[in-house]
Amino acid sequence: MKRWIQRLLVLAGIGVIAWAILRKLEAEEPAPSTGPAAWPPLQMSEASSAATAPSGGASTDPADGSCPASHPIKGKRSSGIYHVPGGRFYERTRADRCYADAAAAEADGLRAAKR
Repeated sequence: MKRWIQRLLVLAGIGVIAWAILRKLEAEEPAPSTGPAAWPPLQMSEASSAATAPSGGASTDPADGSCPASHPIKGKRSSGIYHVPGGRFYERTRADRCYADAAAAEADGLRAAKR
């Protein structure tokens, strides 16, 4: 009887771990794109030239993680998310790129924050 209880506890532990992994994978899954996929994928030289847009354009690079008033949308390339002013995590986000509007951020491959 003791052996059966031990086996049951081990299986329950494995189930909890599997459930936690599935929840994490679901949370990280990117939102489906509504537009056509960019194909073929950008090569490294194309991606770097696209990332260096002039400051008067739709995006700019922040100096200290904060965005200027002309480009208030904060984009995080590592997470693929952009934050709008008034959003839950807008103030604490250190931007990789700043955008003039949400359409420019989405064109750069980012999605809106859920909160």
